[in-house]
Amino acid sequence: MARGTSRFPFSASAEVASDDLVELTRVTELSRYGCYLETAKRWTPGTQVTVKITKKYRLFEATATVLYCQPTMGMGLVFREVKPVFQSILEDWLEESLKEQNQGPSIKNFETE
Repeated sequence: MARGTSRFPFSASAEVASDDLVELTRVTELSRYGCYLETAKRWTPGTQVTVKITKKYRLFEATATVLYCQPTMGMGLVFREVKPVFQSILEDWLEESLKEQNQGPSIKNFETE
């Protein structure tokens, strides 16, 4: 994930797996080139992984590399290969996140009793 790239707040379930480890986790940030996952396990930077992200019955999958790891907090992944079908899902999610960020507070956003 290049630091010059916009990252967006994002919340979704995820699974990250390498040859010898699988962890169910959550995505908290997303960009065109990678994501940040909450994780309790220590992943070694440089580890090649497969990440699957699920939100609202849509699945995104990519091969990725662990860019950095903050023990007991999370890790940053950089996507290596994203198939076109998954790239369109990623673009949709980023567009939705951008719209949510640009939407100002509104009385319509609050529930009434």
